[in-house]
Amino acid sequence: MDRKMSEGQAGAPPPSGERPTLKTIAFMTGLGITTVSRALKDAPDIGSETKERVRLVARQIGYQPNRAGVRLRTGKTNVISLILSLEEEIMGLTSPMVVGISEVLAATQYHLVVTPYRTQGNALDPVRYVLETGAADGVIISRTEPKDARVALMIERNFPFVTHGRTEMGLAHPYHDFDNERFAYEAVRKLVEMGRKRLVLLQPPPYLTFYLHMRAGFERGIRDFGATALPFGTVDLDSGLVEIRKAAEAMFDTPDAPDGIVSGSGSGAVALIAALEAKGRRLGRDIDMVSKEPHMFLQWLRPEVVTMREDIRLAGRELAKAVLARIEGRPPEELQTLSYPIPTDEA
Repeated sequence: MDRKMSEGQAGAPPPSGERPTLKTIAFMTGLGITTVSRALKDAPDIGSETKERVRLVARQIGYQPNRAGVRLRTGKTNVISLILSLEEEIMGLTSPMVVGISEVLAATQYHLVVTPYRTQGNALDPVRYVLETGAADGVIISRTEPKDARVALMIERNFPFVTHGRTEMGLAHPYHDFDNERFAYEAVRKLVEMGRKRLVLLQPPPYLTFYLHMRAGFERGIRDFGATALPFGTVDLDSGLVEIRKAAEAMFDTPDAPDGIVSGSGSGAVALIAALEAKGRRLGRDIDMVSKEPHMFLQWLRPEVVTMREDIRLAGRELAKAVLARIEGRPPEELQTLSYPIPTDEA
């Protein structure tokens, strides 16, 4: 076989059982390897019909680019790293976020790698690993803190990233966030309209930024609507469900127990419902609850609970679009989005 044929044309079929390569696609489409490669990269000089034919064959045979080869040629990994805490999995946030991110990445050359970590460890470690090894072209992080060392480090290294949540560092960076302040404020409004006056908040851990937002909305609602805030600070959204239930049962044993609850998560609401029912209280009669939830399960199972949806799948899509745009060099100030609570009956 001459040199031209080996480099630019389909040639003989690849041995069966081997990993699909550009040569496999070239053989199946009758195109040259260079044409196949450029079609997969969406080169402007390749026709749309050719691109679609190449992509169709690539999907059918399960072709995946060799990342090591891509990195040698371009200096890029074509990987986006999603760094998630295990607490988010417990709260049911991981799956819809991964789906949303994957929906956006599906139309690109990028692949998603999920890196889990425990909050009890050092949240900076997985970010350092990506920076020091060049394991990804961009990073998505969550559970942001007001002064977040991960954000400071990636800005210092000029590394593309986006955060699920805001910071209070005076540093512009890409983010997508949920308006937890509006959620808590509207939750208080709803409970007061239902005749409730003594309210508690199952809130985020105090070291996270969205604690500040949710707490601010709750306290502003208490002032504006003339309710009373009762203490419930022994547990938070990171506490185990058994812990939340025990703390709530103790609270319901007090003479001045709440008649309204704002829950910052659907899983936390389940523990609260178990506690109040164990104490002989009935939702919708003795007490009412407004809860945030990422799915609609709580509303389906316990329609007495007023729910507001946080669309985590949407968050995933927004985060993916922002990190890709940052990789392309768009200014961080243009990559900041906010979503708002959706009453479940409108979802």
